[in-house]
Amino acid sequence: MEFETLASGYGLLEGPRVDEQNRLHVSDVSRGGVFRRSPDGTIENLIPGRKGVGGIVLNEGGGLVVSGRTVSLWDHRSGGIRDLFSQYDGKAPKGLNDMTADDQGRIYFGSLEFNALSNDKPIPGCLYRVDPDGSATKLWDGIELTNGLGFSADRKLLYHCDSTTRAVWVYDSLPDGSVKDRRAFAKMPEGWPDGLAVDVEGGVWVAAVFGSEIVRFTRDGTIDRRVKIPAAKVTSLVFGGMDMQDLYVVTADNSEDPSRQGTVFRTRCDVAGLPVPRARFTA
Repeated sequence: MEFETLASGYGLLEGPRVDEQNRLHVSDVSRGGVFRRSPDGTIENLIPGRKGVGGIVLNEGGGLVVSGRTVSLWDHRSGGIRDLFSQYDGKAPKGLNDMTADDQGRIYFGSLEFNALSNDKPIPGCLYRVDPDGSATKLWDGIELTNGLGFSADRKLLYHCDSTTRAVWVYDSLPDGSVKDRRAFAKMPEGWPDGLAVDVEGGVWVAAVFGSEIVRFTRDGTIDRRVKIPAAKVTSLVFGGMDMQDLYVVTADNSEDPSRQGTVFRTRCDVAGLPVPRARFTA
């Protein structure tokens, strides 16, 4: 795979999502901002100053659902933002990270209970779901450092990266939005698992932060490909394009030229990715 550089000069990039107009949305966790890159290379800062956005989900009808201190809905018409989730049982998490959605427009995300950018010992967080009616459900406890989330094509499995365990985990996903039987799916050969994406063949692509690569696992968790990226901190990835064979990879650094810092790369893939479902919240 040959990678082209689309943008650089950022801090810790995360949460990539591509819309039907082939516009890439991405966040800068450390410096703040949620950005949108159009196919002509124009970059807009949609939510200036918002830090800690580890996850983005496109919202049906427009707008974005973004994480951070809270999970919030950004209205593309007014630029306004409102919280969808800020606490559970009266307790506010320190942060909320990567997220995904299902076909019913429900969103899934994990909580952080410590500073994930520090050397502090992990304090386990939880996996949550918020439905379009605003109701929140805790799905699982004991997740050390929550990261990438994604469903299988048949929606019967939910994959979940737990970074400090160096493993990708998987749950059985039930039609009512609950999950059960969390178990290890795959172990990273190098680095920690961060963001993930799923392809139409059932392959699970995982960004290896501190590993300088992305890794594709087959349905049974076997390593199928290891693709080197010119960065040590490879943070996330997403499929896009009309045929879903454009593969975007985002990082927190750049080993080709350290002055480029956080970088957006793109390549072509011989297998198409699965579209990430949209959330269904009203502004």
